[in-house]
Amino acid sequence: MRVLGVDPGLTRCGIGVVEGVAGRPLTMLGVGVVRTPADAEIGQRLVLIERGIEEWLDAHRPELVAVERVFSQHNVQTVMGTAQASAVAMLCAARRGLPVALHTPSEVKAAVTGSGRADKAQVGAMVTRLLRLDAPPKPADAADALALAICHIWRAPAQNRLQQAVAAHHAMKGRTA
Repeated sequence: MRVLGVDPGLTRCGIGVVEGVAGRPLTMLGVGVVRTPADAEIGQRLVLIERGIEEWLDAHRPELVAVERVFSQHNVQTVMGTAQASAVAMLCAARRGLPVALHTPSEVKAAVTGSGRADKAQVGAMVTRLLRLDAPPKPADAADALALAICHIWRAPAQNRLQQAVAAHHAMKGRTA
């Protein structure tokens, strides 16, 4: 499975591509950040993010896009920008017919480090170790994007089994009604 992870942000949108399956060593295919100037108009910044994500989609051809689920923060301005960048990533994936998975920051931290309360340094250290890199990806947004992709690859088999069980349950219920 090849997953493009997106850590959404208006100034720095982390992007990382990981390939592999749960239970096997994973491979990083690319990591980076789409940057936009803080003084640019919001519409222009979103266009720059779209172009950057489209370039990554073209270059790496992922099967799925994993995006950090926007959660409420005290700074409304920050959460709005994050939500807008997140929507751009989802739109780019949907336009290509790619499935999108949303994972909360605590889900990602728990999957990668074992603790939903891990800090950025711990996430970066585990991403480095799991992908056998020489150093943690910089900035932290890039490491977070890789962590999102890793989280999805590891969680996907369990999520698929759960979805199949729910579908089977509904199918059985429909036959007995």
